[in-house]
Amino acid sequence: VVALQPTGCQLVALAGNHDAVATLNESRALLACLNTRIVAGGHGEDQVWVLPDRNGAPGAVLCAVPYLRPRDVLVSRGGLSGSEKQQALLEAIAERYQQLYQRAQRLRDTLSAPAPIIATGHLTTVGASTTDSVREIYIGTLDAFPAQLFPPAEYIALGHIHRPQIIGGNDGIRYCGSPIPLSFDEAGQPKQVNLVSFPDGLPPQVTPLTVPETQPMRLIKGCVEEIEHQLRSYANYRGDRRVWLDIEVVDDGYLTDIQQRLQTLAVPLPVEILLLRRSREQLLDSLQRLQQETLSELSVSEVFERRLALENTPDEPRCRRIRHLFDQVVSDLHTEHEAPDA
Repeated sequence: VVALQPTGCQLVALAGNHDAVATLNESRALLACLNTRIVAGGHGEDQVWVLPDRNGAPGAVLCAVPYLRPRDVLVSRGGLSGSEKQQALLEAIAERYQQLYQRAQRLRDTLSAPAPIIATGHLTTVGASTTDSVREIYIGTLDAFPAQLFPPAEYIALGHIHRPQIIGGNDGIRYCGSPIPLSFDEAGQPKQVNLVSFPDGLPPQVTPLTVPETQPMRLIKGCVEEIEHQLRSYANYRGDRRVWLDIEVVDDGYLTDIQQRLQTLAVPLPVEILLLRRSREQLLDSLQRLQQETLSELSVSEVFERRLALENTPDEPRCRRIRHLFDQVVSDLHTEHEAPDA
């Protein structure tokens, strides 16, 4: 933030589903002195204002929408079915966007020159391509938000999805993606930020700017012999930083010494093995060998699914309800651990 000051750029920081509203609000006054504006919550704040250009003239009108928690837009009501809750949340989010857009239009009408309206959002939209580290944020109530329910702003900058992408074929609705890989399935994918300009009377022009790789990450997959061969190839690696590795083993047999073998092989190499696991396909297909596997090889959801499978419950609606309750508990635990509001 400090290094950004000589450039004259303004910084607007919006809370996501991982962020603690109270923690961000503690820094608002300090960051305001550094030409930075924080929008932490989805209500009770001024979310529409004019962004001046470097000459001080109005440059754009911003609808700053952070992650909207259901309690930010809805009053909880009992007796609703799952589909009714989903529809209510969808309509409430769409209504919040329309309200902010109308405020932005009224503000733009007071300006002496035309200015584009820019909106933001932190959610999953219909058709967006996700990665392993993208967590569902509206557990059991809303899978994805339809792009056609966004207001007709000149540009809508979205967050939460880690891959850069255009939504609904509309160049003006985009995820720029995360600036760094947040899981190994994103390793090797180009990361970017978007530079958006607004020529008079024309659609926005978007120029992707590649983010340099600061920490090399790679996924290695194969049988033990193939993995050992791939590891040895790093002897010729000449990068400045050690490569972080996720190793996925596809051998059928249970190898008690595999971790020691690979760690020993990696010692003289410019690599660091952060994750060593069996392939997901083998884990899901090998319930009978559960006693041979360690919890560190399984995700929380995989452990739960295996325990549920042992119940041999044929009632699929009941299983769906159990999964829904489990997802809610996991989501609440993540929220308490990562982003407490107080």
